[in-house]
Amino acid sequence: MNENQVKGKLKEIGGKIQEEFGDAIDSSTQEAKGKATKVEGQAQKKVGDAQQQVEEKLDDVTRRPH
Repeated sequence: MNENQVKGKLKEIGGKIQEEFGDAIDSSTQEAKGKATKVEGQAQKKVGDAQQQVEEKLDDVTRRPH
């Protein structure tokens, strides 16, 4: 896992917690902030996934015999 994957997953989890907390205390503001953080985390994780795929492809290319 790379840094963006880890940070993205942590943001996603934190956003989910904040969203559920906002729901529990009936705060639409906190719920919306949580949803936004969760989506931000999901996007960051996808960037990390893409980075990892590129790195793996580059490794494959550089390891091939010429």
